[in-house]
Amino acid sequence: MAEGQTPQPKTALLVLGCPQVPVQTSIALYLINRLKKAGISPVVAGNKAANTLLVVADQDRHYLGEVIDLDRAIGLITDGKRTFDLCFVFIHNDAGVSYAATMGAISKAKLYGLVYGEHFEEQAKKIDFPCTVVAAKAVHNPLPLKKAIDEVAPWAA
Repeated sequence: MAEGQTPQPKTALLVLGCPQVPVQTSIALYLINRLKKAGISPVVAGNKAANTLLVVADQDRHYLGEVIDLDRAIGLITDGKRTFDLCFVFIHNDAGVSYAATMGAISKAKLYGLVYGEHFEEQAKKIDFPCTVVAAKAVHNPLPLKKAIDEVAPWAA
């Protein structure tokens, strides 16, 4: 870094898929808050339903910052127009595993797979690429996944 330049804050991308499992929204808001407190700027990329749930839950944007369409985010990263230091992919089905693999292939971000839901162990076994897996059986109660995330403390890395 050149003298006189201020360092850019770290950035994190949260990749949200189908919000079928209830804990996704609360864990996303929790993670956004923890990242912001650590000085990391979070960006949410999700499908329309996932993004809408977050925007409705945080209308005054106490936690949320930038929210973009997931396909747009993938395009921006692929084209080299956006980069992130950290990437958290929410995984509860095969599509989540595929999104994590995609992010691992197109981004240089440190990749975290947040695996949850009724079949979290089965989904975690499908991750065969470089990724820090954070997994817990969390469907309606977010606390097991919150605890697993806290143990990894990705905001302190």
